[in-house]
Amino acid sequence: MLQVGIWAEHGATFLRVLVIATTLFFALPIFLVPLHWARLMRWRIPQDTDLAVYFGRCLGAFILIFEGLAWRAASGLEDLQTVFKMLLAIAGSMVLVHIYGALRRIQPWTETLEIGFYAGLFWLGLRFYPVGV
Repeated sequence: MLQVGIWAEHGATFLRVLVIATTLFFALPIFLVPLHWARLMRWRIPQDTDLAVYFGRCLGAFILIFEGLAWRAASGLEDLQTVFKMLLAIAGSMVLVHIYGALRRIQPWTETLEIGFYAGLFWLGLRFYPVGV
């Protein structure tokens, strides 16, 4: 039988090790050199068009996780400030990602338009930030 929480006293250490490992082996490589990472993971570039589907599903999964947390926070079931911090981090990083793509001319104009969307979302996040909650 699964015993939930039997190693709870080591939870913080587990999270630190997890963050270091996943940052080094997944997050930074996928963010900085996604096609190089894909080749290391045995994707055939450019033949494997399923790579775009894979990245899309991964991104979609993380968006859905945030959406669920945001809904729960709006319902009083999660920490509102933490979710707003996540929102600001997501919106701010998306502004930078889309500016990079626009400057390098490696994205369609529809993606460049998202700079305004994410900048606006960041601005709104600051305005609605739950101060003192």
